[in-house]
Amino acid sequence: MPADRHEFIFLKYFLCGGFGGMCTVVVGHPFDTVKVRVQTMPKPRPGEKPLYTGTLDCAKKTLAAEGIRGLYKGMGAPFVIVVPIFSIRFFGFGIAKKIQNYQNAPLSLPQLYGTGALSGLFTTVAMTPGERVKCLLQIQRLEKGPPKYSGPTDVIKKLYEEGGIRRVYKGTGATLLRDIPSTGMYLMTYESLKRKFTPQEPDAGGPSAGHTILAGGLAGVAYWTVGIPADVLKSRVQAAGIGMYERGVRDALPELLRQDGVRGLYKGSLAVLLRAFPANAACFLGFEFFMKILNFIAPDP
Repeated sequence: MPADRHEFIFLKYFLCGGFGGMCTVVVGHPFDTVKVRVQTMPKPRPGEKPLYTGTLDCAKKTLAAEGIRGLYKGMGAPFVIVVPIFSIRFFGFGIAKKIQNYQNAPLSLPQLYGTGALSGLFTTVAMTPGERVKCLLQIQRLEKGPPKYSGPTDVIKKLYEEGGIRRVYKGTGATLLRDIPSTGMYLMTYESLKRKFTPQEPDAGGPSAGHTILAGGLAGVAYWTVGIPADVLKSRVQAAGIGMYERGVRDALPELLRQDGVRGLYKGSLAVLLRAFPANAACFLGFEFFMKILNFIAPDP
């Protein structure tokens, strides 16, 4: 395959991934807000009730106190960051597929997992600061006094003033711990199900919209089934103030296990799994829809 054709296909992956990321944010952000608030709520003192008794209680209290807009707090950061992250993720996936598929043979499940894991590595540079901004905006409503941050740009500015680029990129290790194995599982699940659902007849096209929704939703569940423990740690590290968890996961994990035990690693699981199916179904439906449009407008050379 000529190099210019490779570049053309990779560009399509990049653009379609970005559109899929937009769909993910719109559908999934309310669930994500609840997840982060549950994962980072302060431990109650003896005799005090917890801030939230669980996922549904958090959603109910957020709606009562802040309305529907409260569930979309911090969405500016995902739109600015998540869309290019998904573009990079799918761009990396397209490149990794080509690297592994040098003989133009169907990829095995381990190869699909490897391509997904590599694409997860691709996204870390953009993912870490975006997630840091999102977490801080999502939890600041819980803090007493006036809001510290006015928006995503203000978060980045103040973090940098407090401690330079290291403050902005706090949680990089936890992000890698989550995204490399989880993205491998994510894209392996989707690609294998897509292959199963694609009709074998010539010119039959790809899987139906219903099959795309099913495959994308199950891929999202697979991602979070693997990634929840690392995500809990990442949320704690990235929502922490100055002087907390300076060694990242190495500080956060022992404290979490001491306070909450192993169950603490699965805080917010209900919100995560409730979000996983619809958000990722929307992602892949958007990805495949936009790919069909691009293939119609500009077929592969």
